[in-house]
Amino acid sequence: MDNTDTYLLNFKGYYLAHFTANTDLLKNLDDFEIRDDDVFIVTYPKSGTIWAQQILSSIYFEGHRNKTEMVETLDGVPFLEYAAGKIDQLKRPSPRLFSSHLPYYLAPKGVKNKRAKIIYIYRNPKNILVSYFHFSNMMAGLQAADDIEDFMKMFFDGKVTGSLCFDHIRGWYEHRHDFNILFMMYEEMRKDLRSSVLKISSFLERQLNEEDVEAVVKQATFENMKFDPQANYEQILKHDLGRRTDEGSFLAQRCVGDWKHHLTVEQNERFDRIFQSKMKDFPLKFIWDLNEE
Repeated sequence: MDNTDTYLLNFKGYYLAHFTANTDLLKNLDDFEIRDDDVFIVTYPKSGTIWAQQILSSIYFEGHRNKTEMVETLDGVPFLEYAAGKIDQLKRPSPRLFSSHLPYYLAPKGVKNKRAKIIYIYRNPKNILVSYFHFSNMMAGLQAADDIEDFMKMFFDGKVTGSLCFDHIRGWYEHRHDFNILFMMYEEMRKDLRSSVLKISSFLERQLNEEDVEAVVKQATFENMKFDPQANYEQILKHDLGRRTDEGSFLAQRCVGDWKHHLTVEQNERFDRIFQSKMKDFPLKFIWDLNEE
């Protein structure tokens, strides 16, 4: 049975999670007031969003970076289009940091003045598929799938929060000249976190000394985030979003080639065919295996 309407909100052709979408904000999204020093993390779901939130929060907030203040990651870098935390976005002090899964065409008009900054993180879509499958089965507000084959159909039909992955990545990249945007590959960030932090802070024009850089890197390791209640979303998951099962977490750390343990040969070949048809001649590189350079 197709329960799309139960779990998904179709907003101008784009699917959001129905249970937590900020419908009041969405109605006026196009004219949402953008400040020149706003910063956005934009991702397709399961592409390192929480990780990027942790990095950005640590770069901007000294108290977070040095562990001298309790800074909840979701409060410091809240989602624009979702209502978790009930934050009044217009009353937040500058600089405001945002997270978003929105496609390029739903970005508020003010972002196109190229003063506000966007960091777009993209990931190997096979690992997105696997991570999203487990995540959807864990989250009470997302449609569960009987198996990975069932979820692949939803994923390729774009009947998931975030709609079609390939359209999301392609859309932001092909319209990159409309925005002040930096593209970061998830797998390269995993490979060299320190260089990635330096690249991000340079783009943001945030001057960090060597001690600060090391502190940001330390805060953003998966080992530290997994046990950090400010970063791992566990309290939000328990009290606000709701679990379907106690297994799994927001921060399920899957290695770059983890998809090999979940997809059959036939499923992998089908994925490759669809990827080639949707992403033919796409210039951004994807890393499919941990051994790739």
